[in-house]
Amino acid sequence: MAYVQIDSLVKSFGDTEILHGIGLGIEKEEFAVFVGPSGCGKTTLLRLIAGLEEVTSGSIRIGDQRVDKLPPAKRGVAMVFQNYALYPHMSVYENMAFGLRIAKVAKALIQGRVKEAAGILQIGELLERKPRALSGGQRQRVAIGLAIVREPKVFLFDEPLSNLDAALRVQMRIEIAKLHRDLKATIIYVTHDQIEAMTMASRIVVLNAGVIEQVGAPLELYHHPANKFVAGFIGSPKMNFLPGTLLSADAKTARVALRDGTEIEIATDATRGAAGSEVTVGIRPEHMLHVSDATPGVGRVRGEVILVENLGESALIYVRIPDIEGLTLCRVEGMTSVKEGETVSLGLPADVAHLFDADGKSFPRKGGALSDLARRAS
Repeated sequence: MAYVQIDSLVKSFGDTEILHGIGLGIEKEEFAVFVGPSGCGKTTLLRLIAGLEEVTSGSIRIGDQRVDKLPPAKRGVAMVFQNYALYPHMSVYENMAFGLRIAKVAKALIQGRVKEAAGILQIGELLERKPRALSGGQRQRVAIGLAIVREPKVFLFDEPLSNLDAALRVQMRIEIAKLHRDLKATIIYVTHDQIEAMTMASRIVVLNAGVIEQVGAPLELYHHPANKFVAGFIGSPKMNFLPGTLLSADAKTARVALRDGTEIEIATDATRGAAGSEVTVGIRPEHMLHVSDATPGVGRVRGEVILVENLGESALIYVRIPDIEGLTLCRVEGMTSVKEGETVSLGLPADVAHLFDADGKSFPRKGGALSDLARRAS
């Protein structure tokens, strides 16, 4: 059994069911990140683990103890909130020591734990300050210190970096990842930030409308999404989706006709799909190539350039393709000479494209490494 084991977990508010039979195991010392759109249930799930919400049905175990009927203080968890949750009239030291004093921990032990946590977080010189005298990043370090001194079995983080500016978020990501490594801690972390999830997680748990869509390592979800929802949620900018019709398939290759009549091949096993059935081709902006019409060995679509964003290290080209709803995005390295209003050809390399059936389920992808064409383009 996993270190944190969640079985058949249901949460309802009145007649509205928010979580629908969640089953999940998190291993000891794992860094698990819950991601999903607003309202998907990720924070509710975290609060159920913390004991801040009551379970409607199902069970939660930490180690060898069932905890879903225990009060928060008895669960062996410590939670770091988005809004820091510091007492404004107390010093940093008093904030970090407060929970231990309430638990009647010996004064000498409190001093030792606070000093150790302050050293880990590099806030030793701030211990006599009040929260109002701290920056946002310093306040978040103190909030993490409150969790460390409790020596919990599991750390719970609820979008802890969302109030920080971009530079501080990068710095705090590094600090939290280092904390995980140094303390060998078990961490469950909720975020809506793709970069946080991809760079920090041992495994990502993708939630949608109260159910788990997929659990896996970051690159596993990126390269092998289980369905169209995960494919569209993981990765920024998001994956392009091009509707079409399955023409034929064998164990290695599927041939698809897009709505504009373009026929392309995809390296996937689509044999469970019927010829003539509706499918969706998925390809990430960084894998979609700006190619010439004469480029051999790659399927392509043509469209009008609506917008070009030159970002310096890369450029984003937004293209309107006939019969395709919305804009299709191509990302190229460096600058581009493409102009708005031009007609361009976009290549779809077979070995990096994805294919989804009418229900949104992914066909097994045979590609893995980036194609020669994609490597040359990047």
